Amino acid sequence: MQVHLLKSKVHRAQVTASSLDYEGSLTIARDLMEQVGFVSYERILCSNLANGQRFETYVIPGESGSGAIILNGATAHLGKVGDRLTIMSFTEVAAKQAEGWQPRVIVLGEKNAVINTRGI
Repeated sequence: MQVHLLKSKVHRAQVTASSLDYEGSLTIARDLMEQVGFVSYERILCSNLANGQRFETYVIPGESGSGAIILNGATAHLGKVGDRLTIMSFTEVAAKQAEGWQPRVIVLGEKNAVINTRGI
């Protein structure tokens, strides 16, 4: 049996920009992606803490060290600069492996600097 579990999470990511005319996705600074194990074009679920919106899209890498969290395309309608997002990805694992599962989690503070980690 396979179990669907949280794989990676970026909590309290602050939106730094939006680009309505871009074809779609969420840009995340590459170093933040690497810390939680996101891969380019991975499907993600986002929740906006400011307005309660939830949406699915995919990740594209931004400049490492930039703190970039950019709403692209249609997602630009679901938040604004300064909003805080929770960004999650999921995986399927064998039920036995799920018993000790730990997702990779980072919590962000000002300028999207990492202030806490778990499972890393």
